[in-house]
Amino acid sequence: MVVRRRPQRGHRYTESPVLELALQGWRSRMVGLLLMAALLALVARAFYLQVINNDFLQEKGDSRYRRDIEVSASRGKIVDRHGDMLAVSTPMKSVWAIPGDARTMTAEQKRQLAELLEMSVRDLDGKIAAEKTFVYVRRQISPETGERIAALKLPGIHQEKEYRRFYPAADMTAHIVGFTGVDDKGLEGVELALQPSLLGRPGSRTVIRDRRGNIIEDVGATRPPQDGKEIRLALDSKIQYLAYSQLKATVEQHKAKAGGAVVIDARTGEILALANWPTYNPNNRQKLSGAQLRNRAITDTYEPGSVMKPFIAALALDRGKLAVNTVINTAPGRMTIGKATISDSHPHDALTVAQVIQKSSNIGTAKIALGFTPREMWDLFDKLGFGQEPNLGFPGEVGGRLRPWKNWRPIEQATMSYGHGIAVSLIQMARAYTVFANDGELMPLSLLRVDEAPVRGVPVFSQQTVREMRLMLEMAVQPEGTAPRARVAGYRVGGKTGTAYKIEGGVYARKYISSFVGIAPVSDPRLVIAVMVDEPSVGGHYGGDVAGPAFSNIAAGALRTLGIPPDAALQVAAGVSDKGPL
Repeated sequence: MVVRRRPQRGHRYTESPVLELALQGWRSRMVGLLLMAALLALVARAFYLQVINNDFLQEKGDSRYRRDIEVSASRGKIVDRHGDMLAVSTPMKSVWAIPGDARTMTAEQKRQLAELLEMSVRDLDGKIAAEKTFVYVRRQISPETGERIAALKLPGIHQEKEYRRFYPAADMTAHIVGFTGVDDKGLEGVELALQPSLLGRPGSRTVIRDRRGNIIEDVGATRPPQDGKEIRLALDSKIQYLAYSQLKATVEQHKAKAGGAVVIDARTGEILALANWPTYNPNNRQKLSGAQLRNRAITDTYEPGSVMKPFIAALALDRGKLAVNTVINTAPGRMTIGKATISDSHPHDALTVAQVIQKSSNIGTAKIALGFTPREMWDLFDKLGFGQEPNLGFPGEVGGRLRPWKNWRPIEQATMSYGHGIAVSLIQMARAYTVFANDGELMPLSLLRVDEAPVRGVPVFSQQTVREMRLMLEMAVQPEGTAPRARVAGYRVGGKTGTAYKIEGGVYARKYISSFVGIAPVSDPRLVIAVMVDEPSVGGHYGGDVAGPAFSNIAAGALRTLGIPPDAALQVAAGVSDKGPL
């Protein structure tokens, strides 16, 4: 039998001891205080943000519709020494799109935009098909075209101001001025070398945009742009034109591979002209080759040949080992050193030191050079700047090749005396000749105009040695010398020819580098001019026949441009005849 128990009365289900929560009084009070403190903190924070400091909320609100946009700074101008324009930035427009909005354009709107941008509708569709929030459609269009596009009021199509670099002198100054890219930053030449000064600093403006990104109100400037600094080069545009045109004519006349020309103010070291051929138009750089872009006068090296000989003669005079009239036997025009034989292109008998330079005798120069230790010759070349960068700050400038003197063999010492076994750039060689135009001082070179005077160089030779060397260099351009075609009517000039074999595959080939480096006028030197022609193939290959006439034409025009009076009438007074020292 089952016994049923009736539930006891007087107990409720919710009063079960299991469900009772025993909470001490102090804990409940603590929770209440914490909640109250949190509420007060929220009230205080709200009061602070909305009453005392409402900048935060204002900033957050502004961020929904206010934008700071960059205001481009104009890149600094590049001018020549007289202020003539060489590079200037012109205002342009860039068209950009919000692809999602631009895709809502009608077919007719797309056709109109593509026509104004000189592109196909297919290319336009390809631009705005990108899954991006921003894309350039076409950069650097004219302001007039930009206005016509703006008048169409196309959805998702916007514009911004930028600048395009323009070069008035075009290919004439391309290698020294250089050029910029589409973002207006320097890529070559002075544009790259002086980028920090030219670039400037962009500013900013605050605008109000709608949800599609359209500017509906210009609030004002927050930071004005700072335009780049104007750069005044040492370049003289008139002399640059002379050097460029004569170099071009010479390369074309002799069907040469390339060439370079440099004109230096002998008193200040300023580079008045620097030209290369082939060249390019920096305003239109399509289909360029590496050969066109190379600044050969600064970045390429070559074996200079006989233009090195005057330095060896000057060292002998300066050390007192020889005099101008010291006789050197160069017969029979050949000389064996070890297992190698060197020779003169035209054999001579006994020659004075002056005639060794005038006739450009390899044998005579080698005999002078072998009278020195390798260290003495190396020290001279080092003082002249060979084997070192010219410190112009120009992109790609090279130091050439000058091997340590401890490794020189006698045959190498002999060949280096007449410019084989050593490599230099044209700018290095031009600078080295400043010692003959500045009483023995090697001048520092400058791409920028030098307003401070006087400029001092590094002493290399004595003044007496230099005066004697000038007479020798003047003899070289006389009828009995190697460069009579380098003479300048009305002026006394002097210089030295160079005709050197080129190295291909580690051996000398039957290809030549023809050069001439000279000073003008001899009575009071003002200019150093160096001309180099690479691989002349028509009309001879000797430096006096190829580079000499180019030197003559450049010097004649430059001397007249600078207003330097003729000094040919001073020949007798200076003790010099047309055949050399009296």
